[in-house]
Amino acid sequence: MSKPTVIIADDHPLLLKGLEDLLIENDIEVLATANNGNEAFSKIEEFHPQLAILDMEMPYKTGLEIAEACKKLKIPTKIILLTLHKELYLFHQAKELNLSGYLLKEFALTELSKAIETVLNGNQFFSEKLFENQESDIADLHQTNLTPSEKKILRLIAEGLSSKEIADKLFIAERTVDKHRSNVIAKLKLEKKHNSLLLWAQKNRDIIN
Repeated sequence: MSKPTVIIADDHPLLLKGLEDLLIENDIEVLATANNGNEAFSKIEEFHPQLAILDMEMPYKTGLEIAEACKKLKIPTKIILLTLHKELYLFHQAKELNLSGYLLKEFALTELSKAIETVLNGNQFFSEKLFENQESDIADLHQTNLTPSEKKILRLIAEGLSSKEIADKLFIAERTVDKHRSNVIAKLKLEKKHNSLLLWAQKNRDIIN
């Protein structure tokens, strides 16, 4: 029986070496390693491995961009992303690209063997730690007593719409949108910094839908 084949990419040499050693120990054939996104994508195109384990953030191409390119070219390689980010909107971007796995880097070496086994068996694997704080976030949101209108505007903010675009979409005055934004910032106890509401809305997109 042939060994599973994999390409790994990360711009941190120590993590890359640790991943390579772990995979070899698990009897998986590492076809190539890469330390940037362009090189990683080139290796995937060349070898068409069963699996690619990619850092989310690399020079030239991110792991998400590589996944998107593979999807467009119908390259069948299954992709597991490694990331430092716990924001659920990034996780959902990964799911939309039909990624096979999404691991937090701090747990990667302990979860990777199980993730690979799960993915090679045709299933998806996502770090459970991603969802640890979601229930408390939902409870916090409910306690803020946001109105239906405020939640609707929050959802549109999460999509990246400006106050004017939201006003046009909802057929209300722009100053009304700005008033709602101010109320939400106060209720959520956010700092009155530029983009603080946008960042909060994108991070918590799941619980405002």
